[in-house]
Amino acid sequence: MIPNTILYVDDEAMALKYFERLVKPLAPVITAQSVAEGKAVLAQRGSEIAVLVSDQRMPGAYGNELLRYAREQHPGVVRMLTTAYSELGEAIEAINSGEIYRYITKPWDLESLHADLRNALELAVLRGERDGLLREKMLLQQQQLLGHRAGQLALACAGFVREDSGNALHVFLQTAAAAHCPAPAIDWALMDYADVVEAEAARGIAIGGHLGRWLQDFTVSPSQAQALSQLAEALAGRAQLEGDKVRLKDARPFTELLAAPPQELPTATQVAWLGWLIRWGGSARVHAQEGAWHVHLPGAAQPAAALPKDWLAGDIEALLAAMARP
Repeated sequence: MIPNTILYVDDEAMALKYFERLVKPLAPVITAQSVAEGKAVLAQRGSEIAVLVSDQRMPGAYGNELLRYAREQHPGVVRMLTTAYSELGEAIEAINSGEIYRYITKPWDLESLHADLRNALELAVLRGERDGLLREKMLLQQQQLLGHRAGQLALACAGFVREDSGNALHVFLQTAAAAHCPAPAIDWALMDYADVVEAEAARGIAIGGHLGRWLQDFTVSPSQAQALSQLAEALAGRAQLEGDKVRLKDARPFTELLAAPPQELPTATQVAWLGWLIRWGGSARVHAQEGAWHVHLPGAAQPAAALPKDWLAGDIEALLAAMARP
């Protein structure tokens, strides 16, 4: 939704009525009588508000405090200050500190007021379109990184694991999709493309090292109970053995290896689920029930199903589709 509403804040009831009467033909208007009330309106209806106009002199707090709050909490809102000529210095200070787009002097001239507000509304639309494009770009970059990580895990398994790891990785990716794996956050203010590539290479090396160690620790066991016990123990207090299954209170062990920011190297615990699947769980079954997640192993010696030809591409597509869903 593109915001199209003007919020006007003034402690004088007559000024609120006059402003609303003048501006309502131009755009919907919401009014508030104090800085605190203005903040409350922004918190409740910020997605609707395109332009914030605030008087400066009000009891309790000045208007520039509200404008500063809006800049920090609702940066897409175009902020304007209305003042008397005697308060012009405060308006200039607000402009210089980046708190406002423009000031409007009192008493208002209708033609100038409408022109200033039309420009502010147009700027709000442009900001909204820019922000939408940036969100789409960031989502695409996050999807690409998530897909790259799925492929990276396939390479890590192939490079560090002797066993056939296809079924294990298949279960790992399917579970991550079922758990709505979030997108890995990329802080482009701290990292450029080369930094991300370097960080992802370091992550791949660390994952391979942890996998090798887990496959030494997960000894081949004659019983499913021992295998499930090893999983519960490896997840370091985040899971518990309950009869013939392992119960996890949340899905983070299934997703955090894929969802962590690039600059964070994976821990051994984050790799444990994949390592256990490679050793034991290529035919494991995972499902959510009553607010928890449960891992089962099928009957003794039951082989894993044959993988379809394009299983990795299908798993990556399912993972990206799940990530895009709210």
